[in-house]
Amino acid sequence: LNSLIDHDRVVLRYCDNPNGSIDDIAGVCNETRNVVGLMPHPERACDLLLGSEDGKVLFESLLGSN
Repeated sequence: LNSLIDHDRVVLRYCDNPNGSIDDIAGVCNETRNVVGLMPHPERACDLLLGSEDGKVLFESLLGSN
């Protein structure tokens, strides 16, 4: 955990921690920063048909980044 924090590999934190995650960590990346693991499931909130579009913002921001 300290290594993730010290090497700036925590990429997302919960605003309202729904599951008791230590230090509100919701997502981490690997050392080369090309793989991200997420606890939340934004793919389940990308269309109103699924009940929410909140996750769509995350995917759109990834498409716009380099």
